[in-house]
This record gives sequence, structure tokens and C-alpha cells, in this order.
Amino acid sequence: MKRVSRRAFVSASALVASSGLVGARTISGEVPWTPGQANAPSSTSAGPSTFFSAAEVEFIESAVARLIPEDELGPGAREAGVPLFLDRQLSGTYGRAERWYMQGPWPKGTKLQGYQTRFTPAQLYRAAIKEIDDHCRTSFQGMAFAKLSADQQDQVLQELEQGKLKLQNAPGDGFFELLLQNTIEGFFCDPIHGGNRDMVGWKLIGFPGARYDYRPYVTKHNQKLDLAPVSIAGRPDWSPKG
Repeated sequence: MKRVSRRAFVSASALVASSGLVGARTISGEVPWTPGQANAPSSTSAGPSTFFSAAEVEFIESAVARLIPEDELGPGAREAGVPLFLDRQLSGTYGRAERWYMQGPWPKGTKLQGYQTRFTPAQLYRAAIKEIDDHCRTSFQGMAFAKLSADQQDQVLQELEQGKLKLQNAPGDGFFELLLQNTIEGFFCDPIHGGNRDMVGWKLIGFPGARYDYRPYVTKHNQKLDLAPVSIAGRPDWSPKG
């Protein structure tokens, strides 16, 4: 398995394009702007797991820490709250695949066709984590994945990625792809979803976040803007005007 490095993220990050909205209101001197409460976003709060069991939490924390490790550039996926992001996503509509077509027929698909399993994401995580831990206990003197050394964890993840570790009830390589994809999503998501804690992912790539108006910067090509990132819910250091 090739670990996902921060530098690879930076080089592969897509450019964020901004465009003006027809009829958008001009707000002068009113930053931060408080939107109507009817559309106020709901934030994910820390607390007990709503999906993962205690053993699954240990697996997830260890696995995402190997995919995006803490290094000299800053926190990794575990420190950025990715386990919380995954837990809340899997306990919700995404985990249940409520918006996906999940009926048959079930011919074998190709890699180009994307997600090709009868499992919902929540079912895939639950089945795969159990089997991987069972495999680790058999192969590493009774130790679950979370108890292995970093090199041993990398070995297991590499075998999953390459399809060498065959699981009985779930596609190992498919689970690895989903876990990696969801880990990246959690690292760069808006903080209201539980990941990207303190906006560490956005700060890493210089993304200014969900600002109301980018028009003053549209023509500033190839310039470092040094704008503090803003969540959909605003910034913690903003205080309401009196």
C-alpha cells in the first residue's frame, strides 16, 4: 500500500472555482453574515459513537492514522476527527445507502462502474472490520488490527488494497477503496460534519472555505491570499455584533 502523503494531497487538489450569483445580495460591512434560521446548518457534535462499537472505533482510529498520519506538516486523520465523521456518516442516510439503487440484478461489475456490492456502506464496514480483526488475530498471535505495530498495520492494509487479503463475506479491496475515499472526505469536509477539526485539512492546502463572496479575489491569479478558512457555520473567533 502506498501511504497517502500530505504532499500528494496538495499536488492533486483540484482548484476551487468561484462564480457570482445572479441577483445575489451585496453585504457591506456585515461580516460575519448570519443567514436565515430556516436554512441554518446543523453541526455534528462529539460524543459517544452512534454506529461503531468500541472495538470498531479502535480499528478505525488505527486505520485512518496509517492512511493520513500525523507528520511535520500537522495533524493526521485521527487528530482531524475523521473517526467521528465516519461514525456519524455511517449511522445516517449515507451508511444506509438510502439514496442509492440497491436492488438486483447482480452481475459482476467492473472497476469503472464504481461501488459494486450488495452491502450498504454501513454493512460493508461492519462485515469487513470483523473479518480483518479475525484475520489479524489468526496471523499475529491473537492481536486485533489496532494492537499491531505500524508496519504490521501497513502490511494488512497493503494486502487489502492489492486484493491479496480475501475476506469471506465482503470484498477486501472494495472496503479499502471505500475507507480511503471516506477518510479523505472526512479530512477535507466542512467541520460541521465532524471531520477537518480546526480546519486542518483546509489550512494544509490553503482553501479559504465557505466564504460568502469571492468576487474580490477572482482576478488574483497565482497569488497567496492568506485568508483564514471559514466553515459553513462561520468561525469560532467570530462574535455576533451588538
